[in-house]
Amino acid sequence: MPPDEHRWPCESCGADLRFSPGDAALKCDHCGHVQPLPEAPEARISPLRELDLSAALARGLAPADTHEVRISPCPSCGAQVEFQGATHATECPFCATPVAIGTGTQRLIKPQALIPFAIDERAGREAMVAWLGNLWFAPGGLVEYARKGRALSGLYVPFWTFDAATRSRYTGERGEYYYETRTVVVNVNGRNEQRQEQVRKTRWYSAAGWVSRRFDDILVLASESLPRRYTDGLAPWDLGALKPFDADYLAGFTAEGYTVGLADGHQIARQIMAAQIELDVRRDIGGDEQRVNRIDTDHSAETFKHILLPIWMAAYKYNGRTFRFIVNGQTGKVQGERPYSAWKIAFAVILAALVIGGLAYLSQQQ
Repeated sequence: MPPDEHRWPCESCGADLRFSPGDAALKCDHCGHVQPLPEAPEARISPLRELDLSAALARGLAPADTHEVRISPCPSCGAQVEFQGATHATECPFCATPVAIGTGTQRLIKPQALIPFAIDERAGREAMVAWLGNLWFAPGGLVEYARKGRALSGLYVPFWTFDAATRSRYTGERGEYYYETRTVVVNVNGRNEQRQEQVRKTRWYSAAGWVSRRFDDILVLASESLPRRYTDGLAPWDLGALKPFDADYLAGFTAEGYTVGLADGHQIARQIMAAQIELDVRRDIGGDEQRVNRIDTDHSAETFKHILLPIWMAAYKYNGRTFRFIVNGQTGKVQGERPYSAWKIAFAVILAALVIGGLAYLSQQQ
């Protein structure tokens, strides 16, 4: 069912309901009525399951694993904004540009699961303001603007998860330290003296072997709207809290369609796996240092999921610049663009110069 067909009417006044973070309930902002999430039949909620990766990449997915969604691109940053319920216009959560719902649809892979919001907008704002307040040289005006500014946007961001069993053959070298004694001449109070010192050297030995690892839920951002370093900084996520996808959790929130396809996401996951496998190889080689010459890895039992994770987003235009901040909607962890106050930096430089000058003066007097 396309998202625009979903409606969440209040049983009391008929206004739109929204999902209440931290509660298994829908809440009406108009009259305050709270009603529990409806019990969804098994036929409506797919069980949480892994999908076969090789089959999906080779032949695509069955129609039951895809759906039609109405997505409008942001005219400024290009984010794919997916609308829920009766919402037809909003601000882009990534750059604060107005976005109206379009008429086109796209067929995308269905999300298998999501983590519902655990903290509400107020808690997300408090976490963001506290984070800004702890930054050195942050503009005080921006902190105050963030404290009193517009509400944060609740956004479900697309991710892929990948599983794989790996077996890797490697060749390399193991370095072991040893020490030799040598005589050196040093100057002590104007006189040359001979001393003995230990010099560290390394003996290298050939190494080869196998390492194996089972990867579970390698998390890959499926969006290009945010820098990956920001979303990586929101980790860790408790993926044990994943729930089978149900549109009721999206009531009152915005969802972003994925722009990093399955094949590209898989390549990123392979890079993450390769970095971990190299660490395993270095541990297996042992010694004091290691050289890794070659690693050949076989991947098997590869599966994936498409999931949605909750983020509170703020995009503030301050002094002609846009600053973006994101808050983990499960834990409250914050990441964002680092703002600086020019006058605070200048004041600190002047203060440091005065302190250094004062110390130098005292030293000369002594």
